[in-house]
Amino acid sequence: MASDRHVVEEAYAGDIIGVFDPGIFSIGDTICMPGKHFAYEGIPTFAPEHFARVTQLDTMKRKQFVKGINQIAQEGAIQIFQEFNTGLEEIIVGVVGVLQFDVLKFRLENEYKVDIRLDMLPYEHIRWIANKDEVDVSRLTGTSDMKKVTDLKGNPLLLFINPWSVGMVQERNEGLELAEFSKN
Repeated sequence: MASDRHVVEEAYAGDIIGVFDPGIFSIGDTICMPGKHFAYEGIPTFAPEHFARVTQLDTMKRKQFVKGINQIAQEGAIQIFQEFNTGLEEIIVGVVGVLQFDVLKFRLENEYKVDIRLDMLPYEHIRWIANKDEVDVSRLTGTSDMKKVTDLKGNPLLLFINPWSVGMVQERNEGLELAEFSKN
């Protein structure tokens, strides 16, 4: 039963175990025996269609804000991006549906006691740079409506207002490979 707990040294497929997480585990991680390695191809990250700049209103609650926004992102309700080559001073949140912004605001206010302001951004398209190791992202020739950002894992991405800009950036940057989904 759920109230019964036992310490075990060995677990088998189908066993449900509890593991202490000091903040290093995330969805898709696999725990193996020492010296053994196992890797999955990756869980696809679907492209958000709505973006907003998130500003915390009380700077004294920075710790709660960062903890809350990271927790909600780990749960998959939102995706967090930051300006290219900056820290978490300015956070851009991407969601698939606009109601997720309401969920974010409600949870930060009620669970983490942090008030925020959401400024909607005009971007509707996001692309992961598939060949990031072969391209100098800082030297990309973009369009006036393109924004360079990074995700929480440091992967570079590009935000666009319209599909025309996506095509134009690919034309202007020979060898640039853009993907609609990430497999990280």
